[in-house]
Amino acid sequence: MSTQTPPSTPPPSLQPPPGLGPSASYSFTMRIQLTQRPGAFARVATAIGAEGAILGAIDLVRVEGRTVVRDVTVACVDAAHAERVVKAVRELDDVTVSSVSDRTFLMHKGGKIEVVPRVPIKTRDDLSMAYTPGVARVCSAIHQDPSAAWNLTIKGSTVAVVSDGTAVLGLGDIGPLAAMPVMEGKAMLFKEFAGVDAFPLCLSTTDVDEIVSIVCAVAPAFGGINLEDIAAPRCFEIERRLRERLDIPVFHDDQHGTAIVVLAALLNALRVVGKRPEDTRVVIVGAGAAGLACTDIILAQGVRDVIVCDPGGALHPDRTDLDEPRAALARRTNPERRRGTADQVLAGADVLLGLSGPGAVSATAVRTMADRAIVFAMANPTPEVNPEEIREDVAIVATGRSDYPNQINNVLAFPGVFRGALDVRARAITPAMELAAARAIAEVIPESELDAEYIIPSVFNRQVSESVAQAVAHAAVTDGVARREAPGRPADGSH
Repeated sequence: MSTQTPPSTPPPSLQPPPGLGPSASYSFTMRIQLTQRPGAFARVATAIGAEGAILGAIDLVRVEGRTVVRDVTVACVDAAHAERVVKAVRELDDVTVSSVSDRTFLMHKGGKIEVVPRVPIKTRDDLSMAYTPGVARVCSAIHQDPSAAWNLTIKGSTVAVVSDGTAVLGLGDIGPLAAMPVMEGKAMLFKEFAGVDAFPLCLSTTDVDEIVSIVCAVAPAFGGINLEDIAAPRCFEIERRLRERLDIPVFHDDQHGTAIVVLAALLNALRVVGKRPEDTRVVIVGAGAAGLACTDIILAQGVRDVIVCDPGGALHPDRTDLDEPRAALARRTNPERRRGTADQVLAGADVLLGLSGPGAVSATAVRTMADRAIVFAMANPTPEVNPEEIREDVAIVATGRSDYPNQINNVLAFPGVFRGALDVRARAITPAMELAAARAIAEVIPESELDAEYIIPSVFNRQVSESVAQAVAHAAVTDGVARREAPGRPADGSH
């Protein structure tokens, strides 16, 4: 068994907010030896419970005379909590902790993805068709008709997940090597939820020209480019230039994936509270990549009163400290030219969209919002405002976390978006395709099932990716960016 011990206490940005309980992300398995007698394990369970951890699976490994060896799985709040639990068990008489394995680290051991062949190579005939000499005929066919690559190579079902590691989760600029586990995870989600093959390309450069050049150079192998965890404002320029130069979809998920899922949840939340988009005032806290994209898609949906805030307060055209993307955003939002901090402009607002960081708004300010207010506090893992503090003051709360109802999670969007785009060999992903995706996600939940704690489907609802793919494919055809008509999709969801 692995002896990977839980890592030391995470930095403050990754510490869970008060009130959050143990989760699988901080779970571990410890192998213990204890004397075989009545009540022996009860002492272990009591020690774990006394530390506030949750006891999970208890597996018998072997019995050695009067000694029992068990694997015990425990869920904790953070790494420091796990260390306290292990210490408490070690201090028990007649109990030996022989190893501790962090389950999250074990899942990542050796990487989380692999490349496997789709056809067997068992005979000389197989080899001669898959490789030389037969493969030369296929190469010649593609040389004569480059569009044949969509059918005769992996291009038609493969996406590059590109990152420079400068804006990874709540960790910030940790570099391309440390970004790899996230990009591998992204590739897993593409395959699991939409049958799309994806491969991580973590680049050891932060130079915009170099990133654009590299991605353009490798683009022939892929049917789409998913940009991930690239810091603003460089991400805007990289996406813009790649979209200009490539004839395949380029999609910065931190922007557009977030925006799609946010709009889906917002549409259903407004239905629950009985408000219309055009009559709603939305305050967006966070003017980064996600904030800009969410603003665009919400305006496209018909919301007229949107106020975007950054650390300097509400954006408005008279501010002189804004770069061009945010200055442009200020010109098309905040129609009443409201000024002040995020807390100040929240007064009377119908919706708060948090896309910034922990503590960006106060519970006191949230309580000044309009009746039946909606709060999406999506900073992850620590929301902008603690949901426990405002639960009784607003109608609906959503977060980016899986341990609260209404998780806003990009996995609801990007697999289906790329599946649909690949199905029609789209040249781009247009705003209309993004709107179609958001509406498809929202419509997965029947009107009769909508509830304050159920405004967004589960990430494990397999209907979501299928519905999004169909909606995106048809929108691509309508927008004129598809190379072929939307195909019929088999009932079993295969591709």
